[in-house]
Amino acid sequence: MNSASFLNVGLSAPLADPSARVASRGKFLFAGDAKFYVRGATYGTFALDPEGRERFDPATVESDFAFMSVNGLNAVRTYTVPPRWVLDAAQRHGLRVMVGVPWEQHVAFLDGAAVARRIESRVRRYASECAGHPAILCYAVGNEIPGPVVRWLGPRRVERFVERLYRAVKAEDPRGLVTYVNYPTTEYLQLPCLDLVAFNVYLETQQKFEAYLARLQHVAGDRPLVMAEVGLDSRRHGEKAQALTLDRQLRGIFESGCAGAFAFAWTDEWHRGGYAIEDWDFGLTRRDRTPKPALAAVREAFSSVPFRSDRRWPRVSVVVCAFNAQGTIGECLDGLRAVEYPNFEVIVVNDGSTDATGTIAARYPVRLITTPNRGLSNARNTGLESAAGEIVAYLDSDAFPDPQWLQYLAAAFCDSTFVGIGGPNLAPPGLGRIADCFDNAPGGPAHVLLSDREAEHIPGCNMAFRREKLVEIGGFDPALRIAGDDVDVCWRLQARGGSLGFSPGAVVWHHRRTTLRSYWKQQRGYGRAEALLEKKWPEKYNELGHLTWGGRIYAKGIPQALGLRPQRIYHGSWGSAPYQSLQETAPNVLASLPLMPEWYLAILALAGLSLIGALWAPLLWTLPLLVAAALLPVWQSALAARKAVYETPPSSALDSLRARELTAFLHVVQPLARLFGRIQYGLTMWRAPVTFALWRAWPRRHSIWNERWRSGSALLEALETALRDGGAVTTRGGDYDAWDLEVRSGALGSARALMLVEEHDAGKQLVRVRAWPRWSTAAAVAALVLCALAIGAGRDGAWAACGILGALALGTATRIVQECAAAMTQIDTAIGKLLEIPDRQR
Repeated sequence: MNSASFLNVGLSAPLADPSARVASRGKFLFAGDAKFYVRGATYGTFALDPEGRERFDPATVESDFAFMSVNGLNAVRTYTVPPRWVLDAAQRHGLRVMVGVPWEQHVAFLDGAAVARRIESRVRRYASECAGHPAILCYAVGNEIPGPVVRWLGPRRVERFVERLYRAVKAEDPRGLVTYVNYPTTEYLQLPCLDLVAFNVYLETQQKFEAYLARLQHVAGDRPLVMAEVGLDSRRHGEKAQALTLDRQLRGIFESGCAGAFAFAWTDEWHRGGYAIEDWDFGLTRRDRTPKPALAAVREAFSSVPFRSDRRWPRVSVVVCAFNAQGTIGECLDGLRAVEYPNFEVIVVNDGSTDATGTIAARYPVRLITTPNRGLSNARNTGLESAAGEIVAYLDSDAFPDPQWLQYLAAAFCDSTFVGIGGPNLAPPGLGRIADCFDNAPGGPAHVLLSDREAEHIPGCNMAFRREKLVEIGGFDPALRIAGDDVDVCWRLQARGGSLGFSPGAVVWHHRRTTLRSYWKQQRGYGRAEALLEKKWPEKYNELGHLTWGGRIYAKGIPQALGLRPQRIYHGSWGSAPYQSLQETAPNVLASLPLMPEWYLAILALAGLSLIGALWAPLLWTLPLLVAAALLPVWQSALAARKAVYETPPSSALDSLRARELTAFLHVVQPLARLFGRIQYGLTMWRAPVTFALWRAWPRRHSIWNERWRSGSALLEALETALRDGGAVTTRGGDYDAWDLEVRSGALGSARALMLVEEHDAGKQLVRVRAWPRWSTAAAVAALVLCALAIGAGRDGAWAACGILGALALGTATRIVQECAAAMTQIDTAIGKLLEIPDRQR
């Protein structure tokens, strides 16, 4: 079959089952097997009845709900718990209801335990009244707790209480979705327990509104984002402006990857505290229910989501590279068959599989290319060569896409100048507790963002590029056979001036490892890829051989430095900032050490010193240090496991304990596996080239006479180029540094250079360069400590211990000098090359 037949199948989307409960899966909501985009309006609050409850008039409700349905709405948001007959009416008209659960959130509700218990009891009772009704979209267990109240009570207490209300609702209606409606002033609240993230946002400028949507997508993480209130007051801005604003904002919401939105409000009739509000007109209809222009704008915006039906779509080539993927390739291609996109082809590159991968792929309407096993990069290049699309999208064979995957990717390309774009990769739901634990383990595919929209890295399981840009850099590096090719291609595109983007709606479901053996193999492979990348991009790595990202890493299972709060809250003066958010703080080096794979080498070193204690008793004091060093990763892993969020809630306390034990164990194992891969392929702290000419570690000065004037920055750039051409890893001095260039040799030693340009007559110059070695303070202290211990052992007559410690001290000191000498030699060589260049070319 040809690719056209593939496309025809993919255009039939499943219809939502009106009797199915809405569920949350990754970034979107589903009713049965059909994606459910929320297209709603808020409803109420209305006048109160004599008992103090919101009054819902049956005739008005019936009329309103029918009019909503006719105008393309499928959801309604209430701010109080409606009678069950209102839910029945909603179901008759195809509407889902976000049920607001009211309580006294405008006061210090946690200052008295009795108040908190009363609130929880009321929430539980309200949930029981609605439990199981198919019209329930979700429960909102709060709406805009005032910022001053949160500051008074403390964010952590409020977060714990909202989680308490979440669990109260789940106890009454386990299948019901639960959210809390937040707003920008308390954006910093962290509520990972919620099934979906909801925000009220009012911004009149479209550019600022879309920028804030991009930010909220990262606040939401792997969960659906629903805009619970958007709107404009037609009394102050006019009905035409209201319609235009709602049209733009609703379209922006869906195109940004949100799961839906509620327009505020259905009608201008609105009461608060029992009183009618007469000076605000946010409704899509007037108080007499006659429609405003805004209703037509909302109907038009809701008629084709997430994108306009008349949008032009570029041709996309989807490349799936597979090696022995018989267990997942069928699911992958079934997912592609369900993709809703009018202009794409699928290319499967069977990279020398020895199982049934090729046979299974041949059953689908794809272009199948079979090659000998040459590695992932070669397979990706083969797909690139065969691609006919303007955009080439790569999907792993153990992943399958969301139906709108290509729409979100293509739209992001059309609306930007990005050369590459990626999206979230989420673990498929419903695979059980073990899969949940591996999903919360470190080391999975992650995207790195420089801002809310621009990426520094997009992972290979879900990435797309402009074909001509990928061809310009020669595609993927064949030397990277297993992993790291995505990192390398991102860096090469950026080195040529390109930028990368991120589309939150372009979701793929990517299987994680589910056995310890496969996880260990994967992490060792990643360690190997790091080693290969370091050889190619040494300037991207620090002295210890660790990659330094400029952006923030987004993924589950990321370990955090011990004893530190990695974030702080920006409140503004006196808590007055309208947008209050979490600010990232970088941990210091010492706090980060236990997170590094090399920490296990430190544990090994302490174990060795403890063993020497058998020869000299005073060294037994290292045993407590050994125990503490060994416990630090365990402690960090336990903390990470405690914060893990599982797709399937644990069925019991024992089930929860077992899941967190496995998650913690994976956190301990991962850096060890990575360390094995790094060491196996040469990425070690002792990888730096050294010289035995130790006398070269001495400081010295150089002079260069120039007959033709050049700027100081140009001369420094020439020196930097000469150093890099000679294989040196260089760093430029910063704004507060009293040096110009640093040459890194290894973890223990480096050299720095400072340039002075003296101006002489007729534009002539004397260029002076002063270079000096720089050693690691920690390494020097370690050498001195070992030396002192050797002397102490010698005085006690423990000559065997003295010899071992002395050799360790001498070896450390020698290594420091060797690395410093190697760096100084590279500076000498680079200056020598500059002297050889004719003055007119220098």
